[in-house]
Amino acid sequence: MPTAPYDHPLNLTTQAVLTYGSWALTVVLLTIAVKKDVRYRSPFFTFLILAGMVGALAEPLYDVGFMLLFYVPGIWSTFSAFGIPQPVWAYSGYVVLYTGTAMFICEQIRSGLTPRGLYAWAGIELLMSMTFEIVGIQGGAYTYWGPHAFRIFDYPLAIGVLESAQVICFSLAAAELRRRTSSTAALLGLFALFPCTFYLANFGAGAPLIISLHLDNPSPTLVTICSAISIFFALLLIHGATKLLPRPTAC
Repeated sequence: MPTAPYDHPLNLTTQAVLTYGSWALTVVLLTIAVKKDVRYRSPFFTFLILAGMVGALAEPLYDVGFMLLFYVPGIWSTFSAFGIPQPVWAYSGYVVLYTGTAMFICEQIRSGLTPRGLYAWAGIELLMSMTFEIVGIQGGAYTYWGPHAFRIFDYPLAIGVLESAQVICFSLAAAELRRRTSSTAALLGLFALFPCTFYLANFGAGAPLIISLHLDNPSPTLVTICSAISIFFALLLIHGATKLLPRPTAC
């Protein structure tokens, strides 16, 4: 079993780009959310965006499960857990990749998103995740250091498919909560809903991959097979989500 590369140098330029770029996008997305909430007279979209930022506090669980390490030397971090420091762009990154996308999906679900449209959003999320993470990995900000299979520029494809599935699951659950209630207290449930759907998909559909990565004697062949199984499970989640789309309602 390889060891985590704690001494690997961090590219400070990449860190700055990810930090300033993702936080600038977060401000834009939060502004859009607030404007939507003023229009609908509901805090739904603001809570949705903020739920991702709060949910990022649990990122160390993900890092351990999928063997992700943010390079340590020179990192701008907020806290460290399981020996993994958390960069200041983790919270904005969750908004850009997850809840920011979910905001637009929820809006379209309300107006009658079709199964084909949901599949399209799943594809968009996959491309966004791959782009963001490949920049971070190739730019020298962090790595998936475990014996992952199906890597594209060192980025494990299974990670992107799982991330796509979890965004779709969260979007559908959040849209359903919005459809059923307008209570501010009930909408606070988004802060619990995000980590629940996040780990439902990543640790549920991703369970075969996680276990294969952490075997005492990991097998490249078994990791490849389990990665394929997890990808298949994630695709099943997305397919199942298309069957749960509600009928459109008037805006």
